[in-house]
Amino acid sequence: MSRRQVNPSRRFADSGNVPLASSLQSKSPSSPYLTVGLIFVGALLLLGYSYSGSGGFGARKLAFRRVEGDFSCTTEVQRAIPILKKAYGDSMLKVLHVGPDTCSVVSNLLKEEDTEAWGVEPYDIEDADSNCKSLVRKGIVRVADIKFPLPYRAKSFSHVIVSDALDYLSPKYLNITLPELARVATNGLVIFTGYPGQQRAKVAVISKFGRPAKLRSLSWWKRFFVQTGLQENEAAIKTFEQDAVQMSYNPSCQIFHLRSNH
Repeated sequence: MSRRQVNPSRRFADSGNVPLASSLQSKSPSSPYLTVGLIFVGALLLLGYSYSGSGGFGARKLAFRRVEGDFSCTTEVQRAIPILKKAYGDSMLKVLHVGPDTCSVVSNLLKEEDTEAWGVEPYDIEDADSNCKSLVRKGIVRVADIKFPLPYRAKSFSHVIVSDALDYLSPKYLNITLPELARVATNGLVIFTGYPGQQRAKVAVISKFGRPAKLRSLSWWKRFFVQTGLQENEAAIKTFEQDAVQMSYNPSCQIFHLRSNH
């Protein structure tokens, strides 16, 4: 049986041992040194908290969020949009994003000059905000199961960006979905996936994805790309990495730049 901790002061009061209680009370006033120390520690904690918001301890804060399950490669796409635009230049004209929270990505892409943006949401959007519902009504964002052929003609988009979607598919369905994503892209397919060891979804929301995320290694993905007739776009990789360094962008996801062999 578990035992509940007893409050010592209550025990003393119940025992009627008044002299002992009074002697404890006589020693209770805090030392001025202790008070000053507590104030100093509190100031350090406040400083550390404010510093974490501007960088500094940001890495620890991000690591904590990953453990809690808030980590998202779709959020990473939002950060990478300026680098992608710079790396691909004028060829990035009509973009399809595939993944959860695609409404946010599409909204950001639409703010880019001379860029059309469309989205496919593979999961349910019951809690979508008014902006997302408006994009769905206009047909800019579609809700579709990516385990089946996409509702677009071949080469409908200059680029296809996918995030937080392939990690939840088994190899059986990846063999269908990955070539399908490449089919509708003219100039390139950009994939954002998590690193092995990153927790991607809390147990409470796993049912939304149907299964826990399967985070694969770099070597696993490279082998799979070859098996599915895709090859990495070395020129795009080099340009993207150079632009990322110039813009101080350090990705938290694996990013693959692909092109179809067909």
